[in-house]
Amino acid sequence: TSLSEGQPPALADSISTCKILVVGAGGIGCELLKNLVLTGFKNIEVIDLDTIDVSNLNRQFLFQKKHVGKSKAQVAKESALQFCPSANITAYHDSIMNPDYNVEFFRKFMLVMNALDNRAARNHVNRMCLAADIPLIESGTAGYLGQVTVIKKGMTECYECQPKPAQKTFPGCTIRNTPSEPIHCIVWAKYLFNQLFGEEDADQEVSPDTADPEAAWNPEETAARATASDKDGDIKRVSTKEWARSTGYDPVKLFNKLFKDDIMYLLTMDKLWKKRKAPTPLDWHQLENSASGLKDQQVLDVWGYCQLFQHSVETLRSQLQEKGEGAELVWDKDDPPAMDFVTAAANLRMHIFSMSMKSRFDVKSMAGNIIPAIATTNAVIAGLIVLEGLKILSGELESCRTIFLNKCPNLRKKLLVPCVLDPPSANCYVCASKPEVTVKLNVHKTMVLTLQDKIVKERFGMVAPDVQIEDGKGTILISSEEGETEANNSKFLSDFGIRNGSRLQADDFLQDYTLLINVLHVEDLERDVEFEVVGEAPDKAPPPQTNQEEVNSITNGNKDSAQPSTSSKGYQKFFEGNSESEGGNFDQFIQNYFSLRIFQGFAVLRHLYAFLHFDEILGLN
Repeated sequence: TSLSEGQPPALADSISTCKILVVGAGGIGCELLKNLVLTGFKNIEVIDLDTIDVSNLNRQFLFQKKHVGKSKAQVAKESALQFCPSANITAYHDSIMNPDYNVEFFRKFMLVMNALDNRAARNHVNRMCLAADIPLIESGTAGYLGQVTVIKKGMTECYECQPKPAQKTFPGCTIRNTPSEPIHCIVWAKYLFNQLFGEEDADQEVSPDTADPEAAWNPEETAARATASDKDGDIKRVSTKEWARSTGYDPVKLFNKLFKDDIMYLLTMDKLWKKRKAPTPLDWHQLENSASGLKDQQVLDVWGYCQLFQHSVETLRSQLQEKGEGAELVWDKDDPPAMDFVTAAANLRMHIFSMSMKSRFDVKSMAGNIIPAIATTNAVIAGLIVLEGLKILSGELESCRTIFLNKCPNLRKKLLVPCVLDPPSANCYVCASKPEVTVKLNVHKTMVLTLQDKIVKERFGMVAPDVQIEDGKGTILISSEEGETEANNSKFLSDFGIRNGSRLQADDFLQDYTLLINVLHVEDLERDVEFEVVGEAPDKAPPPQTNQEEVNSITNGNKDSAQPSTSSKGYQKFFEGNSESEGGNFDQFIQNYFSLRIFQGFAVLRHLYAFLHFDEILGLN
C-alpha cells in the first residue's frame, strides 16, 4: 500500500493525479523516485543524460551491476515500477537543456523536483520553472551535509538570487611556475593529460610561463643556463602533443622533460625563488638506480610514482593507437589509466615543490571536484523533498521551508534545521521584473565570441542567446540561428561601436528570459581576468544576516544551529557545483567516512522513517 492512503482525500487525489517532473536519476534521484511511487504518485516523468557507472552502485540502489552502461533514467524507471507497477513513469535519456524541453513542456507539470549534480543545469531548470510559473523543489548533498528548498516565482528567492562562488580557478603562472598547494599540481596534471592525449588547449599550457610578471627576467639571457639533457624536448618549437608523438610517447623522455628539464628552466627564473623554496628536479636514471620498490597501498614513494607514470603513459599510448590517427582521449576520474596518470604526475610535481604527496583516493576526490556521496544523506534529503512537495500540493506553500541537514546536532540537539524561505532579491538578474547587470571589460580586447561563450552563456547561463545592441538600429551582434553571425565572432566589441555605457539586450527564447547588459569599459583588469560583473564578490562569504533574518531563524529553531545553516544565505554552500553537490571540508569528512559506510544498507528503511516521523519528531511542520 502507498502512503497516500492515509492522507486527506483532497491531497490523496492530488498525489494520484498530478504530473511530477524529476530532473536527475543519480544519488538523490534514485531515492526520490522510489519515495514518489511509494507515496502514491502515479504520473512521473524523469530525465537524465547519464549512463550507469560501476562507481554509482554503492548508493544508487535502483541500479545493479548488470545495468552498467545503460541509461540511468530508463533503468530507474524500470526499477521504480517494481515498487508500484501501476505507476505511469516516462523516462528521457537526454539533457534537460535540450530545446525540446521548452516552457510548454514544463507547464505540463504541477511540480518540478531537482536531483541534479551541476550548476548549469540547476540555473536552467530554475529559469524554466520561473518562466512556466511552476514550483521547484531544489536539493543537494555533500557528504553528511544536505539541503532542500522551495522556489516559487514572486514568492521566494530563486536559485540565482544569491551569487554563487565562481568555479575555483588559479592563475596560469601559479599552475605553471609556482604551485604551492596539492590542488595546483593536480590541475597541472589534468592539463598535461589533455595536452598529451586529449584536446589541446592553449589556456592549459603546462610548460614554464616565461611571461610571469613576478619573474621579470630576460629569457634570452638566462636560457643558456638551463642545461636541458634532451634538446628535442623543447616543446616551444612544436605543440606538446606533436613533440610527444615524435618521441613515440617515450615515458622516460616525457618524464625527464616534465620533471627535470622544465624544472631546471624554472630555476633560472631567479626572482621566483628569493622568497619561496626552489623546486628540486628529478632524474629518471638516478631514481631508477636508487629505487626502493613499489608500495601498493596509500601514498607511494617517488620511484613508485615514476613507475606508475611509466605504466599509465604506455597504457594511454596504446589506447590512442587503437583509436587511430587524430584520435583524442577524454579524461575521466573513473578511467583507471587516466586516473593513474594524473595521480602519478601530480604527486611527482608535489614532491618537486616540497609538498606532501597524496593518495590516489585523495587525488581522485580533488581532481573530480567531488566529496564521496553517502546513501543515507541522499535518502534523508529525498524524504524531505517529498514532504515539501506534499505541503505544496496541500496548498500550504507558506509553510514550506529551506531545510539544512547538518553533520552534528545543534544546541537544540537537532540535525535538521528549517528556515523560513526568503523573498526574491530585488537585484537578482534572473527573477527581477527587468533583469539588468553591468559588466566591466575592455571593448578593444573582448571579442564577440568571448561575449557569447564566456559571458552570456557560461556566466549568465543562457543556452541559445540572441544579442542585439541598443544603438537605435537594433544591430544583431549574436544570433541563435546557426551561421547568421559567425563572421562577427573574431571581431572586437569596439568594431561594432560598443563603448563605455553601451547597452546590450540578450534574449534566450528557450528560457523566456531577457537580460539587459550595461557595458563598463576599462583599460586594464587583473591578470587572467577577461571581465567582471559589477557589484558581485563571488569569492567572499554571503552577507551577514539582517535582524529580520535572525528573527526568521529564531522562529524556526535555528538560532543555535551548527554551521553551516543560519539561513538560506547558506544555500550556495551545498549545491553550487559538480557532484551530488560540491563543497564541505574533505579532510574532516573523510575521518568519519568509513565508519558511516556500514550503515548504508539501512538507506531504504531510513527513508520510510523520514516519511513517517520527521514532521512530528523534528518539528518541521
